[in-house]
Amino acid sequence: MSLRIIFMGTPEFSVPTLAALAQAGHKIVAVYTQPPRPGGRRGLDLQKSPVHQAAELLGIPVLTPVNFKDATDRQTFRDFDADVAVVIAYGLLLPEDILNGTRLGCYNGHASLLPRWRGAAPIQRAIMAGDHETGMMVMKMDKGLDTGAVALTNVVAIGSEMTSAELHDRLMLAGAELMRQAMDKLDGGDLPLTPQAEQGVIYAAKISKAETRIDFSKPATEVHNHIRGLSPFPGAWFELEIAGKPERVKVLSSVVETAGGETGTALFDDLTIACGDGSVRLTRLQKAGGKVLGADEFRRGTPIPAGTRLF
Repeated sequence: MSLRIIFMGTPEFSVPTLAALAQAGHKIVAVYTQPPRPGGRRGLDLQKSPVHQAAELLGIPVLTPVNFKDATDRQTFRDFDADVAVVIAYGLLLPEDILNGTRLGCYNGHASLLPRWRGAAPIQRAIMAGDHETGMMVMKMDKGLDTGAVALTNVVAIGSEMTSAELHDRLMLAGAELMRQAMDKLDGGDLPLTPQAEQGVIYAAKISKAETRIDFSKPATEVHNHIRGLSPFPGAWFELEIAGKPERVKVLSSVVETAGGETGTALFDDLTIACGDGSVRLTRLQKAGGKVLGADEFRRGTPIPAGTRLF
């Protein structure tokens, strides 16, 4: 036995799940993904999404509707006569016609322990909040934002130094295996569904540019979590005056220290910066347009001696 699956996803995060379902013997009748976007060095070339490229390698038909407002697009979806749709970071809200457009509905792989961190940026938000664990959940989708009943869960620990990139990769692989298990159970008619708790709902809003600047007036632990939660993208940053002009510097990793001093000031020559409580030592940095450098290499090109004020 196997399921007829419509797969819906866009970024690299979705690709291992598509591969796992295909390798498990399910029939992927179509892949839906975001349309090609301008990219390349000059931003002039249209680039297919990672899921689009993976689907083509697997020989699966690819569809890229801008939305599902057109009745023809909704009918095309139904005409695939799929048993189920699997949704992993697709990037479009699905109307009821699509949610109900397969025999068994739509199942989503979400990167949090629902109902905590519903929404767009659960990986970053979990780290920024200092959570010690998160996970992947497979849920049956309904009209709400990540409100559907949960089928399976895989809990993943968040280390104190883990960045969003590291957590992303761990959840990406955990999610692929979890969705494979879920679809095998669904095929066998024994996939459980449990309504989400009504308490503990928190929304993971999309990361805004306004919140990426480092606020050294906050406690060192919060500054550290902010840095690693935004690493490598979009990146937490500060400004440093170089040759009389402010220059933006991204920070990709840090270490919490106990030394204290005037907020936002370098305490020593090793990039230890005073926070509202304690300090952080910056360990990987990147100037605008430059390479990511370790602290020692960065300091050789851009010394930040004790007493330097960051802003």
